[in-house]
Amino acid sequence: MINYNPRDWFTFIFRIHKADTVKKLFPMFIAIAIYSAVIAWLELNFVRVQAEKDHLKNISAMHGLLGFVISMLLVFRTNTAYDRWWEGRRQWGLLVNSSRNLAMKLKAMLPTGHPAVAWFATMIPNYAFTMKDHLRGEFHPDKLENMPAEELERLGGGIHIPNRMAVLIMEKVNELHRQQVISGDQLITINSQLESFTDICGACERIKNTPIPFSYSVFLKKFIFFYVMTLPMGYVFGLGYLVVPMVVFIFYVLASLELIAEEIEDPFGKDANDLPTETISANIRRHVQEIMQ
Repeated sequence: MINYNPRDWFTFIFRIHKADTVKKLFPMFIAIAIYSAVIAWLELNFVRVQAEKDHLKNISAMHGLLGFVISMLLVFRTNTAYDRWWEGRRQWGLLVNSSRNLAMKLKAMLPTGHPAVAWFATMIPNYAFTMKDHLRGEFHPDKLENMPAEELERLGGGIHIPNRMAVLIMEKVNELHRQQVISGDQLITINSQLESFTDICGACERIKNTPIPFSYSVFLKKFIFFYVMTLPMGYVFGLGYLVVPMVVFIFYVLASLELIAEEIEDPFGKDANDLPTETISANIRRHVQEIMQ
């Protein structure tokens, strides 16, 4: 995720960041500029325009009618993608709070110097790291602390790793209850935090595994393509060759909104605008270990 100062206008305007859509769309800019120039040359040199009778001059009326439609579609597309991004951020915020609450309750319940204190100080953050990797389709055992070799080997066998980590934590809590280290009332008290881990993981999986409907996404891309491809035909008689930069700029605006929506609708990856799940996981580890000291 990019950290920036929203008040620094000049940096935004004159600097092309690696996440800027200009870099991604630049080959398309060239292709559309060439296409627009060819259409302009053909119409200006070979199409005889009669001031009142040639219907090509009136094709721009279609763009005026469809401009409102495409703007509404893009607004809906962008808002839907941002809602998914924000919902992902809310779920990771809940994970931070649940991890802290569980650590504070266990710290207060467990006797001073009990071996389980150090165990939970590493295993609670391990859940955050495994969930982060799970949402990215990865597994990095080097990020996990205090894990037995046989357990690491089991985790690498294709099982649902966050579920397995939640099971280990739950088993440890119930073992402490059987040993009468924590009481039944205390077990009920921390149960909500234990359950919230799986609830949060499930909510993030729902965001990741439920993309925008295919038909809608394809239709919007086709709409933008044909809308832009017909722009030179209607505006060339009024603008001449100035239609070339105009068409490129309109394509930049429309296609950039679609690209941004595509990037943020899955907020758990490694794109520049995705959530900083690596940083959040590291913060959970630091805060939990501070609490459990």
